[in-house]
Amino acid sequence: MIDLRRGLLAAATALALSGIAATVSAAEKPVAVGVPAARPEAMGFSSERLARLDAGLRAVVDKGMVPGIATVLVRHGKVVHTDIYGKVDSASGAPVAADTIWRMYSQTKPVTGVAMMMLYEEGRWRLDEPVTKYVPEFAGLKVFKGLDAEGKPILEPISRSATMRELMTHTAGFAYGLVADTYVDKVYQESGMFRAPTLAAGMAQAAGLPLASQPGTEWKYSIAVDIQGYIIEKLSGQSLPDFMRSRIFTPLKMVDTDFWVPEAKRSRLATLYVFNPKTGQLMPADGFMVLPVDRIPTAPNGGGGLVSTMADFTRFATMLANEGELDGVRLLAPSTIRLMATNHLTEDQLAKKPLGDGVGFGLGVAVIMDPAKAGTIAGKGSFSWGGAAGTWFWVDPENDVAFLGYIQVLGGSRLRLDELSAQLVYQALVDPEK
Repeated sequence: MIDLRRGLLAAATALALSGIAATVSAAEKPVAVGVPAARPEAMGFSSERLARLDAGLRAVVDKGMVPGIATVLVRHGKVVHTDIYGKVDSASGAPVAADTIWRMYSQTKPVTGVAMMMLYEEGRWRLDEPVTKYVPEFAGLKVFKGLDAEGKPILEPISRSATMRELMTHTAGFAYGLVADTYVDKVYQESGMFRAPTLAAGMAQAAGLPLASQPGTEWKYSIAVDIQGYIIEKLSGQSLPDFMRSRIFTPLKMVDTDFWVPEAKRSRLATLYVFNPKTGQLMPADGFMVLPVDRIPTAPNGGGGLVSTMADFTRFATMLANEGELDGVRLLAPSTIRLMATNHLTEDQLAKKPLGDGVGFGLGVAVIMDPAKAGTIAGKGSFSWGGAAGTWFWVDPENDVAFLGYIQVLGGSRLRLDELSAQLVYQALVDPEK
């Protein structure tokens, strides 16, 4: 529901309403996605009104803004509705399927956050400990203050180590380099850190990069979750993929989620697209943002490396909605889920509105603090995140709703599908007391 892109919600809504047609039916039985299904009316939803959700999102496909889309709606731990529409590859015409494998990009971050909180529950780390306790390489970090008359960077020492809480909330001062729109981000992008042969080598490179700000002063999307992946390896004694497989994916029966796609499954991988800046049309993506998924990574990307499916991530989201448990398997205590989904930003950090009005940030997820200010009819306390290829999900504890959407276009569809889908989901929740 909340991501880093600011799109055109009004245009998205108009497009959706123009595409609503009686031919779209929401009464069809949901496809199997790893969680038991229930009739919409039994869960408080109107099937007739859910047709608006399908038509609104299918219109985005029909207008050529994404090749295909898949969605899942869950309430009270039951799948209420699914929709699969369009293609995963425009050239071959291969359709979207229930077992399509999607690049999750930054939607990996909440999974890494859960892994971190599992270690937190074991007493392996504490929120207000210094990050340097676990990554001593960061003791000598410096902060970028500007350029001198010769165009050389002015750097000052960090005033203190960032805390683990700040690392979990993107307030530790690090940058990312996904978009080189500042000096620091350009340095990150050119550093080659994400091509390091191991996580340890990547952290050594990060230790030589300037911070964008002093720890604790502002929220900035960053490499913090990649650093968390490194800390998970150090604390657990396992590689990040092995920890996630043994502690999260296998217990939750997430059979297709991993940091790579074996050859036997590769035909199910959705083609990744990007908008051609000259023509405005979709074309297959390439470049540094296209992570290789045809091999086992030696430096797994905890901030954006996972691939997954409708069924797998639905099980993960349902676990979060069920306060840490699914099918008798408990990953986290309810109190830990609530800690993750509580705003941890200070008043000074929130004053800059880094995620928009009424929105804060928890431990790995954005959090709706004030629905009216955030411009949503989702419940207070809803938490969410998405990925660079346009996937998104949210969990709404107040209404016990979870929703997941899947597309594969770097930068998204140019429309706020997270906001549009929320608008169309909640107008269909006509009996929330059920």
